Amino acid sequence: MSAADRYEASPTNGSADRSVGQLFAAATADLSALVHDEIALAKKEIKKDLIRGAAGGGAAAIAAVTALASIPVLSFAAAYGIHDLLGSSGVTFGWSLTIVGVVYLLIAALLGFLAYRAITKVSPPERTIASTKATVDVLKNTKPHPAAPIGPADEHKVLTP
Repeated sequence: MSAADRYEASPTNGSADRSVGQLFAAATADLSALVHDEIALAKKEIKKDLIRGAAGGGAAAIAAVTALASIPVLSFAAAYGIHDLLGSSGVTFGWSLTIVGVVYLLIAALLGFLAYRAITKVSPPERTIASTKATVDVLKNTKPHPAAPIGPADEHKVLTP
């Protein structure tokens, strides 16, 4: 129910005609309610996307830390692996470190993929944008009603001292 409907339905309304102030108050109240509704819708849509973005960002951070932790492991593994390949033909401590480093990289790749998938799902608040555009279009096409012409009985007299 708009402010205009509330005014017309009120028992204190003595006449069907409303003053300019009452019309302006009703329009202001309706516009204020509309703006509040638009803001509430935008908050709801943006909150959902922020949660998705935070989850993707967290997964990306974990992937980065895991990949960073694998660098020293793979460095030691490479050094021990090369030494062991040239010295013997069995699996040694160096190859063990290589396997651990590869596992870390696989975990980092999986977390990176999950982060990418979560971040690509973030989208602009489409319903809010469409609703706001529709509101702007309605307000652009609204034309004010012309005031009633002032007749000779309604003219103001100039008071002189």
